[in-house]
Amino acid sequence: MLTMNNINKVYQTDMVQTHALRDFNLQVEEGEFIAVTGPSGSGKTTFLNIAGMLETFTNGQYLLDGVDVGSLNDNQRADLRNQKIGFIFQGFNLIPDLNLFENIEVPLRYRGIKATERKRRVMERLEQVGLASRAKHLPQQLSGGQQQRVAIARALAGEPRFLLADEPTGNLDSLMARQVMELLEQINRDGATIVMVTHDPELARRAPRNIQVVDGQLADFTLYQGNPAVAVGA
Repeated sequence: MLTMNNINKVYQTDMVQTHALRDFNLQVEEGEFIAVTGPSGSGKTTFLNIAGMLETFTNGQYLLDGVDVGSLNDNQRADLRNQKIGFIFQGFNLIPDLNLFENIEVPLRYRGIKATERKRRVMERLEQVGLASRAKHLPQQLSGGQQQRVAIARALAGEPRFLLADEPTGNLDSLMARQVMELLEQINRDGATIVMVTHDPELARRAPRNIQVVDGQLADFTLYQGNPAVAVGA
């Protein structure tokens, strides 16, 4: 589903050249759940942003579902991102003046989806995350864990095949973090491919496959639960 071959990302200023990723190689198969770990500044978030086409790479090859991302222009990347990818962030990124239904509905409006279909998708996803009864609540009326569930519902409403999660439990206590992880595990069992960046070793161990990023390279991978994995790197 996702293949990165010798991806490099260099940030250039007048005085300094910073190599965020160095000959980064990774293959992610459809239906996998991968936890990405590594020290701060190792390149984890850069990798995730490139995977989500939020950033471009300096050189190398990135294939998503067989499409060569490097050959696309900005509009084509945006279209592919909207079709294939859902994002879950540490900070929830909910709009405080909109209720839960409206928060989930907003990106569907931008995609031109009709009102009846928007309603179906929003309520179906709120039901999936256990918050259908709170559709008219505002984000500040929820706990942190509940807000993250809304953020997950928003990501799922676009019906993506690929979910990218950047520290999705980073702002939660341990109980809420486990609940969010259980929800992600269920979403993965339902067929979504998930790549999750985390600093929490307990949560990382629950993912069937772990990879570690160090100094911009894939340094190691560990397999749990006997799941198949493919990884190539230093």
